[in-house]
Amino acid sequence: MGTMERLRAVDLAAGAGISVQQVRNYVDLGVLPPVRRTDSGYRIFTAEHARALAVARRMAEGYGWARTREIMAAVHRGDLPAALASLDAGHAELDRERADIRRALAAFETVVTSPARPVPAPRRPARIGEVADLVGVRTSQLRLWEARGLLRPVRARGTGYRVYDEAEQRAAQVVALLRRGAYPFDIIAAVVAELRTTGSPQRARAELARREQDLHARSLRRLGASAALYDYLRDRGSPGT
Repeated sequence: MGTMERLRAVDLAAGAGISVQQVRNYVDLGVLPPVRRTDSGYRIFTAEHARALAVARRMAEGYGWARTREIMAAVHRGDLPAALASLDAGHAELDRERADIRRALAAFETVVTSPARPVPAPRRPARIGEVADLVGVRTSQLRLWEARGLLRPVRARGTGYRVYDEAEQRAAQVVALLRRGAYPFDIIAAVVAELRTTGSPQRARAELARREQDLHARSLRRLGASAALYDYLRDRGSPGT
């Protein structure tokens, strides 16, 4: 691959909408193939470098620049197994994120639709014993959930007793409901965090659904980026392509 038609760094930069210094940085990082130099020390860029830069920018849209630098550097030093391993790790991250979102969405379905949901908590602040009775657990369970960061009761001035306001009472109800459904603590923590942000399970569920759609879009961008990388590897004559 690669015609010997020479390009200047400024031409390469202008074509990609980046600075000349960024082009130089990409060479140093291995994002672009190695360059030869003229007798006077100037870098010699070719259409091969322009192609690599276009592929790298497409990769960054799907994988982000940190992983793109890792993958492209591996390609240009001839370490295809390392490049493929990094690609696989990126897809595995998406798979884990998708699984977490789906588990959290299922948890929200439990919160929203469960017929066993407790009646609304009283609006007045309550102590730990009252909250334990309300949600049907021992006070030790509430302390454990607090230690895990799921609940945030305040301490009464003077006595130091735990006091749960309306929001914390509802959070305790949600935690208890999901624990009865055998959801793991990491998913419960995600659900509670969303509820604290949005204020309602319906809005939190909608936000998670939006994230799931964003994830689908990211997957498609990665698919396109992977296709561009495959074509680049094939044109470079990489084994197996």
